[in-house]
Amino acid sequence: MSTSEIDPSVQAELNRLRESIDNIDAAVVHMLAERFKATQQVGRLKADHRLPPADPARETRQIARLRQLAQSANLDPAFAEKLLNFIIAEVIRHHERIADETGNGDGGEPGTGAGALTGA
Repeated sequence: MSTSEIDPSVQAELNRLRESIDNIDAAVVHMLAERFKATQQVGRLKADHRLPPADPARETRQIARLRQLAQSANLDPAFAEKLLNFIIAEVIRHHERIADETGNGDGGEPGTGAGALTGA
């Protein structure tokens, strides 16, 4: 079925829903940008004080907390955890880069742990 064959009222509703999705996507991108601004500051602080890029204990606490939030929001906790792990890995990569750039790398294994979820 082509777009021209769809009932105009159905097409209007589809367009309305898609516009809402587009707005939500834009908000998610902006929220992630703000989050990464904050984690960049954490990365600089960690590098300045020779702290490791990750805090596995904090990661464990945060994942558990965010899985509970996902469940209460009717979002699949496993999906939320996968998404968060992806974000955490990126934050740690940034922290490692910052540490390398400042000459304050901790000598730990790159990419291990993931406690930087909320700036741990």
